[in-house]
Amino acid sequence: MTPFSAWPDPRPAGLAPTTASAPYAGELRKLIVAHKEEARYALARPLGAVLAAAVREALGSCGPVWLCPVPSARSTVRQRGHDPLRRITRAALRVLRRQGIDARPASALIVVRRPDDQAGLPAERRTANLAGAFAARSRWAERLTDQPVLVVDDVITTGSTLAEACRALESGGIPVLGCAVLAATRRRRPSGS
Repeated sequence: MTPFSAWPDPRPAGLAPTTASAPYAGELRKLIVAHKEEARYALARPLGAVLAAAVREALGSCGPVWLCPVPSARSTVRQRGHDPLRRITRAALRVLRRQGIDARPASALIVVRRPDDQAGLPAERRTANLAGAFAARSRWAERLTDQPVLVVDDVITTGSTLAEACRALESGGIPVLGCAVLAATRRRRPSGS
């Protein structure tokens, strides 16, 4: 897998530069879904390695990094029986540390309003649906000031979720260096068509 810049079209306002490890297809898609929806916990380790590749590419030559996963609603975590992205992020942190990268977890975001299900919504509706869904935890603002922070997620589709996460952190005084994701969906048709 070769990480690549993953800019959705159209790109939502406030979305920081995003790096994906691979397209959301084939075996990677199956692994993500199995881990997330079927609670196949052991898949966190290989998925963490995939996320770590995107983080390394997004980080470039910057020094230490804080990884801030996009939060899930508590009810979603209860329903699934686990928090897939946190599990994958922890695995990615272990990989990065073994590679000599000073990477740390930052639980700097919380869900303050549960949005409607995003499935099937067009890009502009997804953005409106997520507006104000996340907030930065104030206790993290001072710790993360002037620190490189990457927002991490499993998949980028329209970029609305990541843009809302970036907005929440920035409005809480936490600058965002970029975003890193396991995979990026392919657009079926370019904007304007």
